[in-house]
Amino acid sequence: MSVPMLKIGAVLSTMAMVTNWMSQTLPSLVGLNGTIIAPEGTHERIVSGLYPGSEEGWQVYSTASDPDGRCVCTVVAPAQNLCKRDPRSRQLRLLTEQVQNVSQSMEVVDLRTSRDLQYVRDSEPLLRGVDGRIHTYVANPRTLTSKGLQELKGQMSQLRPLLSVLEQYRSDLQTLATLRLELLNLSIILTSIQEEIGAYDYEELQHRVLLLETRLHACMNKLGCGRLTGVSSPITVRASGSRFGSWMTDAMIPSSDSRVWSMDGYYKGRRVLEYRTMGDFTKGQNFVQHLLPHPWAGTGHVVYNGSLYYNKHQSNILIQYHFRSRSVVLQRSLSGAGYNNTFPYSWGGSSDIDLMADETGLWAVYTSIPNAGNILVSRLDPRSLEVLQSWDTGFPKRSAGEAFMICGTLYVTNSHLAGAKVHFAYHTNSSTYEYTDIPFHNQYSHISMMDYNPRERALYTWNNGHQVLYNVTLFHVIRSDG
Repeated sequence: MSVPMLKIGAVLSTMAMVTNWMSQTLPSLVGLNGTIIAPEGTHERIVSGLYPGSEEGWQVYSTASDPDGRCVCTVVAPAQNLCKRDPRSRQLRLLTEQVQNVSQSMEVVDLRTSRDLQYVRDSEPLLRGVDGRIHTYVANPRTLTSKGLQELKGQMSQLRPLLSVLEQYRSDLQTLATLRLELLNLSIILTSIQEEIGAYDYEELQHRVLLLETRLHACMNKLGCGRLTGVSSPITVRASGSRFGSWMTDAMIPSSDSRVWSMDGYYKGRRVLEYRTMGDFTKGQNFVQHLLPHPWAGTGHVVYNGSLYYNKHQSNILIQYHFRSRSVVLQRSLSGAGYNNTFPYSWGGSSDIDLMADETGLWAVYTSIPNAGNILVSRLDPRSLEVLQSWDTGFPKRSAGEAFMICGTLYVTNSHLAGAKVHFAYHTNSSTYEYTDIPFHNQYSHISMMDYNPRERALYTWNNGHQVLYNVTLFHVIRSDG
């Protein structure tokens, strides 16, 4: 695979310092990158851009070597939520919850005390009156009449609620003693954590990590294309819909569009759900519905530059549906392409035509009778859906579980069931193929959609009613003349 020439001017010494520190801290991650020095001052550096799964706490960001063979920026950095997974951070969150509970309890006691104190103040004149009458009767018992006794009883009845107030005071005193003990324990624990953490400011550290991450992402984007060498463990985003379907984000680079689309089923579907963000999709909230004027076939749909491209039911017609205008803006027949389960993937489902996008543009994967059922790869013009160029891979489509494009290379899985792996690759830039052995965990045992998103460098899959992501490992060969 040819890779554009990349010039890098300055070496950031801080990157080397961070790399050195990380290599001491995480020796298992040392040696991910290797440098090969070629004759005549040409340096080839094979660099891996690794995206760990959610269960891992580190991310490796890599770029290239400069003409002198020095690493420009290869950094092992904490993931954005690493600090949140720190045991001390979890302990602090628990302490914060306890402090909130104590605060709420104190607020309750304070409100109740204020209310009861006002009641006592309102009852003070009555208390003074009763106290004065009792003193009078004690000093001169003959003044106590039947009428005076009845009045005194009435006043005492009015004062009876004070007993419950006093009982509440007694209970509140016990509560305050308990809260005092809790605050003392919290103070001891916080002091211990403070001594353990030392002078580190976790918020400042996380802010610096995010800034570094942004710079490294920008650095990584200069890498351009790479060759697939690994697929991560699956990350289940959501469980929804039927056994078959597709979901996606916009594959256009660059794009700030954060929407997520979901299309349940493979046969005559017309309803597309549009979620505002990935978080909304995960929770199943904040979505709008698009009702397509023409039903779809299969699950090989793709969103590219704000439009949905899909295969019209029982035809080889490709349709471009624009989300903003909610209208079909383009239709075109994919000449000779099989449809209606003539040449599907191994799982069937009218998956004859599979549309996809990668770093280089929009693609169609399909086959035809003249090609004897072998996979054809065609690059499409997204503005006209005209076929720009086609390649015959020689691989039988019915033997493929799924397929996806990365950097102009078609990768084919050997099955849609458990035990699947990426075992065939066709390179359109050189019209050559190779057999690969890249296993991945098919967690729910039936993949009906697998597409690569170049913006996120991740594989989107629909697996037996589960929406699943896989991160990918790409190796890059970057040449720079000295």
